[in-house]
Amino acid sequence: MKITVLSGAGISAESGLKTFRDSNGLWEGHDVMELASPQGWRANPALVLDFYNQRRRQLLEVSPNAAHEALAGLETRHEVDIITQNVDDLHERGGSSKVMHLHGELLKVRCSKFHDDIKLWKKDVNLGDLSKNGHQLRPHIVWFGEDVPLIPKAVEIVSRCEALIIVGTSMQVYPAAGLLNYAPVDLPIFFVDPKPAIASGGRIQVIAETATKGIPTVVDLLN
Repeated sequence: MKITVLSGAGISAESGLKTFRDSNGLWEGHDVMELASPQGWRANPALVLDFYNQRRRQLLEVSPNAAHEALAGLETRHEVDIITQNVDDLHERGGSSKVMHLHGELLKVRCSKFHDDIKLWKKDVNLGDLSKNGHQLRPHIVWFGEDVPLIPKAVEIVSRCEALIIVGTSMQVYPAAGLLNYAPVDLPIFFVDPKPAIASGGRIQVIAETATKGIPTVVDLLN
């Protein structure tokens, strides 16, 4: 069976990663646009680099959880594609082999001018760290106001899957939320959320649990 997983911050939170964005729209006391937009980068690149350096250091201290590992286990019997809004590598470290990061990857950097100049990077990024073209390196993160280049590929994956799992995300952040519009009409959907805003009905089965409890349940149902 072709299974697609749409994942968000909630699955990583159980590994100890902060979700950063508070209910008031602030990240670590800063307006989100200061830390995650081209305008913020131009205004204060040192602040932006420091923010992502802290995130990167924290990521290297945490490990995948039971939800990541259960999704990886699905690959023994199914064809599994994970489309994640997360910028961490916990799906990969948990054992999943096909992971698409819609919003970029924290353990990569890219040239601030030539965006296809990307490299792996696990240490801090500092002002003065330059790409091979002589331009400042920046986080390989899709910021607000920037294109999400992998959306067409994600649409293709969702349109041909046979079951869909949504975990750790309310699917209210666009363009990712629009992916549901491309799912086959008779597709079974499993929605894992400890505080679901929707109820089971029709093709949607809601599992009102955290990711580490709910995903193993879904895996059992699919196997």
